[in-house]
Amino acid sequence: METRTRVDLPPQVAEPYGVFVNGVEQVRGRDFDVLGRTLLFTRPLEREGKLGFWRWLSMLLGVAGTYRKHDTVDIVHTVDGRRYVTSLEPTPQERPAS
Repeated sequence: METRTRVDLPPQVAEPYGVFVNGVEQVRGRDFDVLGRTLLFTRPLEREGKLGFWRWLSMLLGVAGTYRKHDTVDIVHTVDGRRYVTSLEPTPQERPAS
């Protein structure tokens, strides 16, 4: 199975809007598709999970850092003539092989 990533758009986001992953503009049809109010990315995007007690303690003591993969999805859109940037949570989604 292939993994895609889905991002649900909030109600205040209307077209036209720009989509950025880690600050890089994405192109509709190449990097993602739109299905209703959902963006479906053609590649998996990852979010750093919650850090446990030992990880926090090791960071506090300077023993280790957190270098896990953490992709961010930002939507640039306009509401009533004002420009906004909305950060959204990506959700991995299994896609059956075709």
